[in-house]
Amino acid sequence: MRVEAREGDEEVQNGSELTSEKKQNKKSKKKKKNNGGSDEREKKKSKNRKSMPNVVQELFETCRQVFRTGRADYIPPPEDIQRIRHVLDCMSPQDVGLRPDMPYFTENDPTEGAPPVTYIHVYECEKFSMGIFCLPPSGVIPLHNHPGMTVFGKLLFGSMHVKSYDWVHANISSSTYSRQPGLRLAKVQVDSQFTAPCSPSILYPAEGGNMHCFTALTSCAILDVLGPPYSDSQGRPCTYYQECPLASFPAGETGLLPDEEEGHAWLEEWEKPESFVVVGDDYRGLEIVEN
Repeated sequence: MRVEAREGDEEVQNGSELTSEKKQNKKSKKKKKNNGGSDEREKKKSKNRKSMPNVVQELFETCRQVFRTGRADYIPPPEDIQRIRHVLDCMSPQDVGLRPDMPYFTENDPTEGAPPVTYIHVYECEKFSMGIFCLPPSGVIPLHNHPGMTVFGKLLFGSMHVKSYDWVHANISSSTYSRQPGLRLAKVQVDSQFTAPCSPSILYPAEGGNMHCFTALTSCAILDVLGPPYSDSQGRPCTYYQECPLASFPAGETGLLPDEEEGHAWLEEWEKPESFVVVGDDYRGLEIVEN
């Protein structure tokens, strides 16, 4: 960028006109040199901004490769799982346009009931989806499943309690381990508190805690990657459950020995709770470009 000389920069003519002209030329060359350096610095800054890594784009491209088959019940090989985990490890709230002081993280008046949860749609195709759940303090995502899916979760900020289950002997008919109509036996896989920064979580079609629920201890946000996404038409609806403690039923109903029953519960399908309200908002993070 060229900077024009100001009136106050003119030489005071104490010598000959030639001397004054030489001085002016010398000063002009010096300014051009300085301005040239400034231009180079600006070009370098602009180049660096353009070359800054877009981790959201990287996540998109990695998922597109890993979930390229789009098949249900597909479990990526360990090296592909690590690829996605590595990208998620590098992500921050700023990358997806989030700040903890945004309105949907504001604490709700307890007398008003469960606070709404905000969902930010990032990307979805038939093979995978990316989205963010934003929970204010005390926000709850009730117990639900992920049929035929491999799911990655990244807690971007905040603290939450996670409880997850897997079916007992998932490859066996549900009636084998369910003597109570409408109930099925499940085993607790996770019952813990998590605080960001922490490692990304992963669950599989039949293990790793395929059914889970979240309770926000502080305002928090979690980025989900689902492969493949929910689809009613392809037999992957989202089903909600409620927990029924074993103690509520006669002993021996589980088919397990008494010392094996700890950490188990009956789960019953039920409708989406009316108290679970999800509102949508626009994605404001780094851009995804589909090549």
